[in-house]
Amino acid sequence: MDSVSIVRDSSLTGSDIVGDLRLDWSVYSDVGRVRDANEDAALVLPGRYLLADGMGGHESGELASEAALLTLAEVEPAAELVGTRAALDQLLDDAQQRIGSIDGFSERRAGTTVTGAVLVIDDDVLHWLILNIGDSRTYRYQNGTLQLLTRDHSQVQEFVDAGVITAEQARIDPRRNVITRALGAGMAEPDADYFSTPALPGDVLLICSDGLTGELPDAEIADILAGSDSAEDAAASLVDAALFVGAHDNVTVIVVAVRNDESVAADPAEADSVESDAGDADSGGHSVIAQNETAT
Repeated sequence: MDSVSIVRDSSLTGSDIVGDLRLDWSVYSDVGRVRDANEDAALVLPGRYLLADGMGGHESGELASEAALLTLAEVEPAAELVGTRAALDQLLDDAQQRIGSIDGFSERRAGTTVTGAVLVIDDDVLHWLILNIGDSRTYRYQNGTLQLLTRDHSQVQEFVDAGVITAEQARIDPRRNVITRALGAGMAEPDADYFSTPALPGDVLLICSDGLTGELPDAEIADILAGSDSAEDAAASLVDAALFVGAHDNVTVIVVAVRNDESVAADPAEADSVESDAGDADSGGHSVIAQNETAT
């Protein structure tokens, strides 16, 4: 398996070649302006781009998000869709057990959201297999339109679905941090949503924690993506915009720009990853509603 590193309180930018695609990516993770610790974490490996937003207090949340990502990193990219989904289900079970064994540093149970994309083969064509548990999100920016590929597992999303509040009201509702599915956090077992879509040159994937979407409406996110010259520019601009309006939670984004490999001059130096510091950190703020119990 490729060497694995967790991105937290830092930024990382690079490129991967998978099949006939070049994937230019950038990750930025920041503690924000209010929290004491950063419980967000991100992981980028060729064909695997994943993000987790931990909960349970400082140490527990950080350990939970790291455990989830290190476990999911074992999935192989560019394999058949059905087999990859089965592998992810097993790895989520493994991550659930790892998180469940974390010693509590507070009364809250360790847990985490998880979302992201893994490249798979479906009918001999590269697709993104999107997975999601919780309220971190994966978007696709395609032909000038931003599309949400995941559905929040949250109390306010249920209110939106029922027509009680609007999506914009949900973004600022005081109950927005109450999530109904998580990895760990006292849940009986992982319950992930999956979605597949072709990996098309020209598309941009945005994977983000709710520290971004809680601060910026989708229209502003789309404008930033439209006005960015690169994945690195987009990721940095998104985090800067969240910080500008207060960044009340940790903010982590992964931006992946898809290109045809043959349209890019081969330059090994371009594929080198460049890491830079983005500051120090500390603590998140989700609570979880389970079907039969509440973990706080």
